[in-house]
Amino acid sequence: MGVSQSALEKSISAALGGDEALYAFPGKPFYQIDNVKPYNLSIPIKPAAITYPKTSTQVAAIIKCAVDANVKVQARSGGHSYGNYSLGGVNGAVVIDLRLFQQFSMDHTTWQATVGPGTLLGDLTKRMHEAGNRAMAHGICPQVGLGGHATIGGLGPSSRLWGSALDHIEEVEIVLADSTIRRCSATQNPDIFWAVKGAAASFGVVTEFKLRTEPEPGEVVQFEYSFTVGSFASQAAVFKRWQSLVADPELTRKFATKVAISVVGMIISGTYFGPQAEYDAFDMQSKLGGESVAKTIVFRDWLGVVGHWAEDAALLFAGGLPSHFYNKTLTFNGATLIPDAVIDTLFAYLDRVSKGTVIWFLIFSLAGGAVNDIAHDATSYAHRDALFYFESYGISLVKVSKTTKDFIAGINTTLKNGVPGVEDLGSYAGYVDPELSNGPQQYWRTNLPRLEQIKAVVDPGDVFHNPQSVSPAGSTRSLSKLMVGKRAKLRSFFRHRKGRN
Repeated sequence: MGVSQSALEKSISAALGGDEALYAFPGKPFYQIDNVKPYNLSIPIKPAAITYPKTSTQVAAIIKCAVDANVKVQARSGGHSYGNYSLGGVNGAVVIDLRLFQQFSMDHTTWQATVGPGTLLGDLTKRMHEAGNRAMAHGICPQVGLGGHATIGGLGPSSRLWGSALDHIEEVEIVLADSTIRRCSATQNPDIFWAVKGAAASFGVVTEFKLRTEPEPGEVVQFEYSFTVGSFASQAAVFKRWQSLVADPELTRKFATKVAISVVGMIISGTYFGPQAEYDAFDMQSKLGGESVAKTIVFRDWLGVVGHWAEDAALLFAGGLPSHFYNKTLTFNGATLIPDAVIDTLFAYLDRVSKGTVIWFLIFSLAGGAVNDIAHDATSYAHRDALFYFESYGISLVKVSKTTKDFIAGINTTLKNGVPGVEDLGSYAGYVDPELSNGPQQYWRTNLPRLEQIKAVVDPGDVFHNPQSVSPAGSTRSLSKLMVGKRAKLRSFFRHRKGRN
């Protein structure tokens, strides 16, 4: 590095007026526990500094300190990156923690909300409710921060109705690598705005959002069907019927659903945004078949609905607490449905293979609807064709074992080998997989070249960097990623060609 670590610490301290509440360095007692707080404990990491600015001007000053020291920068809002990318993903980054950016206001004429990126989703729901019974699409974990969530995608049960969280963004304030503070929208700095809506971590630090909001829904039905008797293989037929149901192009957008498979069995749950009479007429239980324990809850208040989602998230994700885990993900669309024979193979695999842990789960989440109404190149978010997403997790109280990693990787291999073309659909960056050799190509697909061109203009020195971030066009890292992506496509082509012979 061009400047010593002590000099970096001195410059950050000076930039923040010597207020020790606004920064922490590795020499501080309990630095890792109190300040770093990695989300994935299987990826140890030590940033050069954790900062807690109060203003955009302070953010700009911190970025200048990092640039002068030749140190990379990443922003953190909630800190739930699977690869600890909000901490830089590797040792030595300067972290700009946005927890103090809690501004909120609602324009009661346009119903546009101004929101700080440090706002957690649980707090956002309450503030929008109190400001006029308004809402927006976002995920179900209340501890997730808006800053990262809304600039990478931001998918949740209401996305089929309203789009992803980033589709609500009308304008942002962002601090760039040269420490300038810009306002960006469809008409002001439109290239940066386009990049922010899907890949902001590679381009700057968003310090304010202006968001489109929607009226809160009225009556909402939460449903759950538990299949916990018998082998996993015996539940394959139900999953086939679920996939057939969600693949229907005429499926109402009022319907959101997911399948969660774990050691206790298979649970199909979701939300129907409408009155109970409509849901009852939908006749979900007969569509699924099988022997299940059914439960429905009718909500007439939006906070109750979102609170119920949070309870579900807590059961699956341990309330967003840090843990040792290993994950994989895939994306499916209407042209890459899982064949019946592959479903049978997958569910039989779950019966016979050692997991290495009792805490594991698979999730298939329905997407589509309003998210897919928007052109794939209208924002840098690149999965406008997704029908459903697949996630698999192995969790441990200590280091994740090789047995667990092999189990999770084997699930992905089964699906990739059995569904030609699924690899071409990429992976959602909200479920980042640090082991992907061609991560940027998987996350941003055909939008990656434009992102790299914009990066070369606004951040040619790659200040905003993590192991799978967008690289400036023409850089060695960018060209290397291009070759890796081409090799991956060739491997996929020959694997499926061999399978047909």
